[in-house]
Amino acid sequence: MKKALLIVNPVSGKLKARSAIFRVIEKLNERDVIPTVVMTKYRGHAAALSRTAEQEGYDCVICCGGDGTLNETIEGLADAGSSLPIGYITAGTTNDFASGLGLPLDLPTAAADIADALNSGEYIETDIGRFNDKRIFNYIASFGAFSSSSYNAPQAAKNVLGHLAYVLQGGVDFFSIKPVHAIVNANGRRYENDYVFGGVCNTFSVGGIVKLSRDNVDISDGKFEIILVKNPRDIVEFNKIVNAVMTSNLNDSMFDCIKASNVTFEVPAGMSWSLDGEEVKGGNPVTVTNMKRAVRLLVKKQNE
Repeated sequence: MKKALLIVNPVSGKLKARSAIFRVIEKLNERDVIPTVVMTKYRGHAAALSRTAEQEGYDCVICCGGDGTLNETIEGLADAGSSLPIGYITAGTTNDFASGLGLPLDLPTAAADIADALNSGEYIETDIGRFNDKRIFNYIASFGAFSSSSYNAPQAAKNVLGHLAYVLQGGVDFFSIKPVHAIVNANGRRYENDYVFGGVCNTFSVGGIVKLSRDNVDISDGKFEIILVKNPRDIVEFNKIVNAVMTSNLNDSMFDCIKASNVTFEVPAGMSWSLDGEEVKGGNPVTVTNMKRAVRLLVKKQNE
């Protein structure tokens, strides 16, 4: 028998976790994984729960929620220096990270796969990021257009409209956002410009909108993909950005794309950032560091 701490965010996505929780437990029990189920009650609760999971004798932590819930779970384990593997049952709205990895969107199926992976010792190691030596993020730290979409869109709208809430809010953001003048230092090189978006990524998808090529992205190589979108001066440059985003071709003069393990941003102090969809206040400078293969994610191998 394996013991699992099952952390559930009951308000993620379209409230999927509430309706599926009994089937999730059933799938785990069928595979000799006994869960202790805890519903999150406040922001930061998942981090507090996962922080003590190893000392309480659990064999893994399973989080059922959105990317923000996964972020908290990973942060708690990282703070505790725990190497417990993590299972992710995705029940959020956009689910960038899960979609990129091809994790099942059906909650009971995801639970079954996690239990099988736990019993057979199957997992993948992924990088995470440390933001200003304080906060952890799993797949993206960003500012500017689309960055605030996840925390600006009301939870009720997320639940009803799903992914569309993010896209609609992002469209509003893009036309109203003020560019950020930033100096970016990475790999011994300096980049300076007015940017409408900046993202430090370890993912195949950004906001469900920008898709990154799997030929160029390795989520366990110890390096980030850093995407900086320059402020368009006219409709021609704006259309170039839109076309590049829609075709996932960022090899355009409107983008600065960098691959690096560490990056420093000189930006306005107190500017809001988004870490895995949750708002945080940055400083000046902001330093982001890659923590190579810091997370063990329970992922079942698929039959060829």
